[in-house]
Amino acid sequence: MATIITMPRLSDTMTEGTVASWLKKVGDKVSEGDMLAEIETDKATMEFESFNEGTLLYIGIQEGQTAPIDSLLAIIGNEGEDISALISGAAAPKAETPVEAKKEEAAPAAATSAALPAGVIVVTMPRLSDTMTEGTVATWLKKVGDKVVEGDMLAEIETDKATMEFESFNEGTLLYIGIQEGQTAPIDSLLAIIGPAGTDVSGIIASGSAAPVAAPAEEAKAAPSTQAAPVVQEAPADGQRVLASPLAKKIASEKGIQLTQVKGSGENGRITKSDVENFTPQAAAPAAASAAAPAKAETAAPAAKPYVPAGQVATEEIKNSTMRKVIAKRLAESLFTAPHYNLVIEVTMDEAMKSRSIINSVPDTKVSFNDMVIKASALALKKHPKINSQWSADAITINYHVNIGVAVAVEDGLVVPVLPFTDGMSLSQIGASVRDLAGRAKNKKLLPTEMEGSTFTISNLGMFGITEFNSIINQPNSAILSVGAIVEKPVVKNGQIVVGNTMMLSLACDHRTIDGATGAQFLQTLKQYIENPVTMLA
Repeated sequence: MATIITMPRLSDTMTEGTVASWLKKVGDKVSEGDMLAEIETDKATMEFESFNEGTLLYIGIQEGQTAPIDSLLAIIGNEGEDISALISGAAAPKAETPVEAKKEEAAPAAATSAALPAGVIVVTMPRLSDTMTEGTVATWLKKVGDKVVEGDMLAEIETDKATMEFESFNEGTLLYIGIQEGQTAPIDSLLAIIGPAGTDVSGIIASGSAAPVAAPAEEAKAAPSTQAAPVVQEAPADGQRVLASPLAKKIASEKGIQLTQVKGSGENGRITKSDVENFTPQAAAPAAASAAAPAKAETAAPAAKPYVPAGQVATEEIKNSTMRKVIAKRLAESLFTAPHYNLVIEVTMDEAMKSRSIINSVPDTKVSFNDMVIKASALALKKHPKINSQWSADAITINYHVNIGVAVAVEDGLVVPVLPFTDGMSLSQIGASVRDLAGRAKNKKLLPTEMEGSTFTISNLGMFGITEFNSIINQPNSAILSVGAIVEKPVVKNGQIVVGNTMMLSLACDHRTIDGATGAQFLQTLKQYIENPVTMLA
């Protein structure tokens, strides 16, 4: 069975890619995970890995050539397999992936794209992150029959890293939706068809039936959670329709929020999930806020939870999101492949608290304790580069550049935006960058490239009152620092018991790359920087 590999979409704004170099040649054996080529996008040159195995039978785009996304990049299959039909039918972008060479009826929709009606565009499931192999349609922002303009948001797609809005690069009418809300499909599966209104696309849909394509929208069944959600009033008293995504309606219904009170930040004032999540009654008009006041305590808790009498067994099944599946997979791999050990040190925070107060007295300056820990960690990593390393079977790579990943909790799990070259940033720069990245992470506006390339990770649960905890290493990093809360307690100072402020730091290390003494020396240096903040400014 031959598999068509198309030009991947390696960034959310990528429309075409250039093959910088091929890392395999025709006739080479390819295993899943092997790097096929280096592809230059609109943002960076990235290695593109194979998700299939077999023999590289054909290369469709030569080194130095540029082609649109979904163009025929390569074909992988069995050695000696006849792929002439696939090549001849691949003059236009592909919409599907695995196909059987001997069965023309199983060819992807794009294989018939040479016969597409004029103006018709096949839109496939995009590859929105470098590790994405499948995507879930969280919300459709357009429905069949809607007009689509280039730049309009078509759907919210959940990847292995985040839920991102996917925009159209074409214009016309949305003629067909191939993957319904809540459904998951591999990249390059038939997502939608756009073209002139009234165009018959039944032939395209039929020829694309080899891919996991969902039933038309009118036949789709709503997910249980959507069925159980209370109905949200979509129109205010004046009869005008409130534009809101289905997910925003669901969350608003669960929280008891009237959509008429929420200001939308999306296209044409559309209310998004983040608008509802960030909405507070104080932001509404005084009358509306007053009317909502009695429900304030109720809306703080999930309103959709059923009442369960004492002594009655009750369960709820929540479908695992793509992000949750990937988190589970990667953390399990990290814990069971890397021999973890933890080192803990207590840091005196009195001087740090004084310094932060002075720094934040400067107008337009806001620095958190977490920012100070990030800065201190970056400087300590420069002195102890073995902590800033990664393991492979053949060698240990020591990174002399410092890119710190900062763990940020989002609704569906955890993302780790990265501060490139953190050691060269000032405290105020770190503070501004972290606030920007964290805010966009929670609003699902992070780019995949902003979550790549970390050499060390910091996780802080101090704001939740957690005094000490151990994290699982964010591979391929060799270490992760866990930051606890600042605690006021009796301490011994100059032989006297006085009131002091301390914080616990826990360093999880991969014993394959970091010995205990090396980790301990790093923590000592880190402690010195935090306890004497002026040394970080030198």
